Amino acid sequence: MNYQAYTNDSLTMMYEAIRGALAADDGLKRRGLPVRFRVRAPPDSKEYAADLEAEMLKRGMVFDVIDWSEDQPPH
Repeated sequence: MNYQAYTNDSLTMMYEAIRGALAADDGLKRRGLPVRFRVRAPPDSKEYAADLEAEMLKRGMVFDVIDWSEDQPPH
């Protein structure tokens, strides 16, 4: 994907969408419910996030890196 064409805000929004989907799935899993977004399962999700991170770093953007570990506390 050509991330250079996106604005900083767009990159942030896409990255935070991944974080939100991950948090939603983790919350559902903790309650014993089926996950909806399944962002942990395909390796594409981590690669997509890594590509976004690389572009944001190139631009000097400041952001919190997504923690992909499965033992995150609920927010």
